[in-house]
Amino acid sequence: MRIGFDAKRAFSNYTGLGNYSRDTIRVLEEFYPKNQYFLFTPKFTENKRLDFIKGKKNIHTIYPNNLFNKIFSSYWRTKNIVQQIKNNKIDLYHGLSHELPIGIENINIKKVVTIHDLIYLRYPKLFSNIDRKIYDKKFRSACDRADKIIAVSQQTKTDIIDFFKIEKDKIDVVYQGCNQVFKTKREQQEISVVKNKFNLFEKYLLYVGSIEKRKNLLTLLRSINDLKHKNLIVIGDGSEYKKECLNYINKNKLNSRVKILSGLNLFEMSCIYQEAEMMIYPSIFEGFGIPIIEALNSKIPVITTKGGCFHESGGDHSLYIDPLSSDDISNAILSIEKNKSLKESMIENGYKHAQNFNDEIIVKNLFKSYNSIWWKMKWKIVLKF
Repeated sequence: MRIGFDAKRAFSNYTGLGNYSRDTIRVLEEFYPKNQYFLFTPKFTENKRLDFIKGKKNIHTIYPNNLFNKIFSSYWRTKNIVQQIKNNKIDLYHGLSHELPIGIENINIKKVVTIHDLIYLRYPKLFSNIDRKIYDKKFRSACDRADKIIAVSQQTKTDIIDFFKIEKDKIDVVYQGCNQVFKTKREQQEISVVKNKFNLFEKYLLYVGSIEKRKNLLTLLRSINDLKHKNLIVIGDGSEYKKECLNYINKNKLNSRVKILSGLNLFEMSCIYQEAEMMIYPSIFEGFGIPIIEALNSKIPVITTKGGCFHESGGDHSLYIDPLSSDDISNAILSIEKNKSLKESMIENGYKHAQNFNDEIIVKNLFKSYNSIWWKMKWKIVLKF
């Protein structure tokens, strides 16, 4: 099969959507190497997390094919890309992040789109009016024109059905996994080197995620302010909301107990995960929550939000809190700290739960979705002749 991908975020994005794009391409090539994979991207961006594609004869990177498309690369990705998809004789095209190009429904290929979440509909106040309108047009159009929709959680599938009135049989839930680097146990010497490099605390709690309002770091900072004996490492970056968090840190003199890091490589992140006392993920809403899977594979306890998709990713042995209650977060932290057997149970059973999201399971489910529509097309061709 010749499979095309909207690979813009695989090259240019270092957070959730980029990680999903890269991991999807990686596991498909690893487990189904007989296919040909075509990565359509507006421009080349050097990204060490894509080093796995180097030297692969079955992976091809496709750029805009003329000066107009290079200059107006957004227009190419939205519409003009379709001719190059056709020219490369793509059998199946997968929009990895909510979108399908306009006109792709007019060529004889199968179309898949991944929907990660519909947060803009669940929490509209977090988005500007114009952003909500753009997202709604793109997401609804992609779902209507796709032959198959991939939802990254049961929660997202439910939202697609409820908000877009899509038939449930058109939607397959295929969970996300995490990079192999988080599944590899680090030597203490490796961890020490990373701790020294970033001047980390001897003991610390961990937060991983973008620093934006929905991720809710500020409530966790209030908890840290109350727990005078606790330190916090934050791995993530942001803009306006980050300023709010920094103002709170400065106002409450938390600079000596809170450290914010960004731009780390995956190896450094894995060391910081494995040395953490626990990971707190107080997001208001997510499509899935990859940092939870990274933490469970790193064998540390997880505290995260009640409801939504979080129980799907966190399993029965994480602790669930009201994300807007700093007291609730503090109590969960203290319960793990004071109860050694609880902590050990969370680590052991959390790690077992994380194995539900290993590469082999995920890629088999994804390829099963591909085949469910691919073979329908093959039979149509046979019957036609």
